[in-house]
Amino acid sequence: MEPSAIIADVLSVANTSRLIAHLFQTQMQRNRERRQRKLREYLNSERGMDLSQSAGPRPLDIMVAMGHVDPVERRFWARETSTDWWDRIVLQVWDESQWLRNFRMRKGTFLELCDLLSPALKRQDTRMRAALTIQKRVAIALWKLATPDSYRSVANQFGVGKSTVGVAVMQVARAIVDLLLHKVVTLGDVQAIIDGFAAMGFPNCGGAIDGTHIPILGPEHQGSQYINRKGYFSMVLQALVDHKGRFTNINVGWPGKVHDARVFKNSGLFRRLQQGVYFPDHKITVGDVEMPTVILGDPAYPLMPWLMKPYTGALDTEKELFNYRLSKCRMVVECAFGRLKARWRSLLTRSDLSPKNIPIVIAACCVLHNLCEIKGETFMLGWEVEANRLAADYAQPDTRAIRRSQREALRIREALKDRFQTEQGNQ
Repeated sequence: MEPSAIIADVLSVANTSRLIAHLFQTQMQRNRERRQRKLREYLNSERGMDLSQSAGPRPLDIMVAMGHVDPVERRFWARETSTDWWDRIVLQVWDESQWLRNFRMRKGTFLELCDLLSPALKRQDTRMRAALTIQKRVAIALWKLATPDSYRSVANQFGVGKSTVGVAVMQVARAIVDLLLHKVVTLGDVQAIIDGFAAMGFPNCGGAIDGTHIPILGPEHQGSQYINRKGYFSMVLQALVDHKGRFTNINVGWPGKVHDARVFKNSGLFRRLQQGVYFPDHKITVGDVEMPTVILGDPAYPLMPWLMKPYTGALDTEKELFNYRLSKCRMVVECAFGRLKARWRSLLTRSDLSPKNIPIVIAACCVLHNLCEIKGETFMLGWEVEANRLAADYAQPDTRAIRRSQREALRIREALKDRFQTEQGNQ
């Protein structure tokens, strides 16, 4: 690095430090002046009072005289905290890279998100205290979701109470799910998705499906149902993604003990695919077999006319080629889970929320993932390294392969295998 760049960085750090020190001193001076003003008001109000009619000094008067209590009478008890860091440093000084590192999105995207959530997050001031702004509540929630920091640490960072952090996270998560889930986690342009997967090597594909386990603390009731095959408590997130790794359908809330195939079979996605209403009617001919729009899954899923999965057991070169094509396209869902957890690292540590609130937070993170992907927010390489370190404590359980299949599904898979082999020979 050039000496001039080093000097510029040092001066920038020094200027920021001086600004923080100045803000701290200003806040302390304001607090002192406030206490002195209230003390003067209290003493003035006591002048002229006839104490001769009282039976004697009150216990409070004695304690004030002895210096044991603050003589300022408060209308309510509230812990005084400083919000200068948020109001004057983050909002006014931070550049885009600092916003991205800490909130996983640029300031412009953050402000747009706040506007989208404002109908559900508007609050009014009360006699007790001023309501937190929408921006600050959203920032608290994003910070908590993006880091494994404790509630106390986040509270100290933003100058609020610890319980306020928990309330803000759930308020924002519910607002995201209520207002944005059905707008952001949606199928979108099916033809663009099909073209995207075709370019990757698999024809007439509308998505890739998989499940992932989110670690949680053991619930008080039916805790054994949440212990997965790796031995820790978890909740299952099932997701269908498009060719760009954006979630188009999610199902969350099943206990970790439940097999992926059972989660899938009991989902609304399965019913709509089975009824043929999830995708538009778009069939192609492969060899002499008609093939509907399909999704791709791993061996844990059933082979269906609309769900293709890899061959298992002894494989010849044709089957290996088919598996390669399928796996190459199915990797997008695994990459989506990786990016989801790397951005919102709270999903990599055991959530202490109640079982009814955890699905709301997970779903909110999926919405935020899509929002970041749609807005083209940078995914920093260091996030994946940190995510892998945290994920090492909670390895994903192996899924048992199931062998159920339909005759029509077998014919479609065989026709695709032959087509891939022919295309390979023509290259």
